[in-house]
Amino acid sequence: MIKKFIRYYRPHIKLFIIDMICALSISIIDLLFPIATSKVLKEYIPEGAIRMVVILGIVLLVFYVVRFILSYIIGYYGHIMGIKLETDMREDLFKKIQTMDYQFFDDKKTGELMTNLTTHLHDVSEMSHHAPEDLFISFLMLVGSFTYLLFVNVYLTLIVFVFLTFLIIYSISRRNKMMKGFRNTRNAQGELNAEVESSISGIRLTKAFHNEEYEEKKFNKINSLYRSARTETFKQIGLFGSGNDFFINLTNLALLVFGGYFVYRKWIDYIDLTTYFLYVNFLIKPISRLTNSMEQLQQGFSGIEKFYNIMNVEPKIVSPENGVEKTEFVGNVEFRDVKFSYTHNEDQYVLSNFTLKIPSGKKVALVGETGVGKTTISKLIPRFYDVESGEVLVDDIDVRDYDLYNLREAIGHVQQDVFIFYGTIKENILYGKPEATFEEVVEAAKHARIHDFIIGLEDGYETLTGERGIRLSGGQQQRIAIARLFLKNPKILILDEATSSLDNITESLIQQSFDELARNKTTIVIAHRLSTIKNADEIIIIGKNGIIERGKHDELMKSNGYYASLYNSSTTI
Repeated sequence: MIKKFIRYYRPHIKLFIIDMICALSISIIDLLFPIATSKVLKEYIPEGAIRMVVILGIVLLVFYVVRFILSYIIGYYGHIMGIKLETDMREDLFKKIQTMDYQFFDDKKTGELMTNLTTHLHDVSEMSHHAPEDLFISFLMLVGSFTYLLFVNVYLTLIVFVFLTFLIIYSISRRNKMMKGFRNTRNAQGELNAEVESSISGIRLTKAFHNEEYEEKKFNKINSLYRSARTETFKQIGLFGSGNDFFINLTNLALLVFGGYFVYRKWIDYIDLTTYFLYVNFLIKPISRLTNSMEQLQQGFSGIEKFYNIMNVEPKIVSPENGVEKTEFVGNVEFRDVKFSYTHNEDQYVLSNFTLKIPSGKKVALVGETGVGKTTISKLIPRFYDVESGEVLVDDIDVRDYDLYNLREAIGHVQQDVFIFYGTIKENILYGKPEATFEEVVEAAKHARIHDFIIGLEDGYETLTGERGIRLSGGQQQRIAIARLFLKNPKILILDEATSSLDNITESLIQQSFDELARNKTTIVIAHRLSTIKNADEIIIIGKNGIIERGKHDELMKSNGYYASLYNSSTTI
């Protein structure tokens, strides 16, 4: 996982190198101060060389000005590198999410995915900038300080190092518990964001049913779980930080006691002991720096873990290598002995040994009770799901053999529950064909019988739709979705309750437009309002065990079977 993550540094290697060079320079400057202090106390002051003290002070002042500039470069350009890395990761994650199949989103919560794209990657960005610096500077300070102190007094240095070893061992021993705490917090945060996203999206339904108190209880439950996870995490952080402080204080105490004894025995002088205190601070400082930034490191690693949990998922629905690509589709659709279940349980097959052939250019209506598989049929044609056995063919080619995007380019889908993006009406219609001209957008809107409504608005086609199209009525949203279909102009049309939100007059106008659009195209209509499919070339009635009846409207009415009873029931006042 870490090896994969490191590749995100490669495009920004220049910034990374500059960052590390600045960090190296700062470490060297910091290591100079105790040496200068020892020089002043041991040589210049006893010899009365005040001029050298002033000169050394000026030199150090210049170094500290340089250090200020270097620190600014690290603080600014280091974060710039982190932001760029975060942006690259977010682009990759968003692309990955776009490639995932329906099953992936069936199992994921929107709020959780949003958290992965935002909060988690921000933490990774912070870690990606600070962790290399902290590790690099800390390593240099530790090695530099330890090496210099060995030249001052080997035995006292080894004694100090023993106590620092206790500090390191304690820090490592607490790491796994902290990591577990951060992982639990991440999961709880994802659940919390998912609940917030769901609650806000459904706020109008909540108010309609006066269920504010019920939503508050649900939120408070998730919020309490998040609080508990954070509480446990802070407990681990507290144990980590307080334990480290204890061992740091113990190291200073050991230096005071053993150092005092060494001065008493004249193994070192008090100036060397002062130098020891300064350099031991440099030994402790990087360790303290690492321990204090451990929360950030753990959050970053947890974010990377979440990132690769998605990046490592392989979509089940993918284009085959050298998939079939066609420039012109005929529009023949066929199901051969298809078995399909959403749960992969043979006791819960939605379709079992289902066979159906729809010739090109025909308008076929699918009718039946809820749950018999009508919408499932419409999802198998563009290969939103794969069948468990059998074949779904378009133009006598199994849909699994097509290039996925080429196949879906030939299919237009309008569902009952249409989705309107936040943006302008024009942008929403353009979704059917992003490269279309404004004139084509207007033409599509005219076919969908919504142009007159749009130009009557103050901002016309630039009118904002609101979140999920809240500023539009259900019928207006559906007509925008239909305009997308006119703009796309696919060879195969799938209309899943596509006119259910329209009034009778508008529906009649839209049906005329559909008839125009469907000319020489294969059209599959799923409808509960049977009056809208009377003119279909064939009406297919589907039951739990497959096709019950099929034929034209008049033929089915004459046979006085299941369809006739459904139709008569729907027209009875």
